[in-house]
This record gives sequence, structure tokens and C-alpha cells, in this order.
Amino acid sequence: MSESHPTETVEPEDRARALQSLLVDEGLASTDAIDEIVSKFEEDIGPMNGARAVAKAWTDPEYKQWLLEDASAALDELGYTGIEGVDMEVFENMSDVHNVIVCTLCSCFPWPTLGLPPTWYKAPPYRAKMVKHPRRTLQEEFGVDLDDDIEIRVWDTSAEVRYMVLPQRPEGTDEMSEQELAELVTRDSMIGVERLAGKHANELQ
Repeated sequence: MSESHPTETVEPEDRARALQSLLVDEGLASTDAIDEIVSKFEEDIGPMNGARAVAKAWTDPEYKQWLLEDASAALDELGYTGIEGVDMEVFENMSDVHNVIVCTLCSCFPWPTLGLPPTWYKAPPYRAKMVKHPRRTLQEEFGVDLDDDIEIRVWDTSAEVRYMVLPQRPEGTDEMSEQELAELVTRDSMIGVERLAGKHANELQ
């Protein structure tokens, strides 16, 4: 009778690190090049999809209503769906409500609209602190100082559904085009750890 051995589970991040090490050791890629590619998918390429959806919602009331009522279909209309983003819900920031997303179990994240999850999003301190002390965490870790009368709603992403925040449209942007508005939207504002309202007002005057 052959011996049975427990099946070892290898985390995707461990596999990625092993592959990166192999590529670097074989001289097929440099660490700097890999870091640059990852950074672009984290901060530029991926989040621009979500930014375009936000800008469209800011300029098209019917699309905004659709996005808030059936985000999966509204985002699919723009082509921003697929693995890690099939079932989506979008929550709107308002003057008296601030939304923020987290994944307490692992690092579930809406890749089609926000790109790759940032390192801090996957870190246990963020996942634990944002749920227990969201106001303090936003202030101390991200510099978002919210008045006490602003309600904070924390949405715990899961393997079944991914969330995205619809930031408030900054004041003084009425004359901006949809493309110009999209350039104001950041990945962090769609996670909820940045608040755009008022941020660009002085720059646009």
C-alpha cells in the first residue's frame, strides 16, 4: 500500500514570487522591469477602466443610476468585466456618507476595473484595522480626516462579489470633458481610502 501525503497548497503570490526569481536568475528579466510592469497595472492601466466608468456616471445620470442598481451589467457595457469582476456592486460617496472596501479573508479585488490590488490592501493590518476602526485608519494611514457626522460604510469583498466606490465629483469640474474627469479619478478613491470632493477645487479655480 502506497503512502498518502497531504496535498500542499501553494498560494498564487508564492508562485508569482518563485516565477519572478526564476526569470531574474536566468537573466530573462530584471527586478526593476518587473516592478515597473506591476506598478503600471496597479496604478495606471487597470484603474483607468474604473475611472472611465466613474467619469461616465458623473456626466450621464442614466448610466449612474444603472451603475448603482446593476453594476455588473453597466460595467459589462463598457467591456470591464471578466475574472475577478463578474459580480460587481458600486456604492456612491456622498456629503454625509463615505464608503470603503476591504477583504478580511484574503485580498479579493475587482481587477477589471481597478487593476491589481496594492500591497497594503492585501496586508493583514489593513484588513483588520479598517473593519474595526475605519475612521481612525482612514485618518492615520491615508490622511482622510472625516467629520464625525459623516457615516462610514465598510464593504467586505468576497469571492462571490467585488465592490467599487463611486467617488463624489469634485467641485469646479462642470466644464470638464468626460476624459478630463477620468484623469481626476484615482485608484484609491475607488477603494475609498481617498476622498476627491474638494481635492481639486483650488487647482481648478
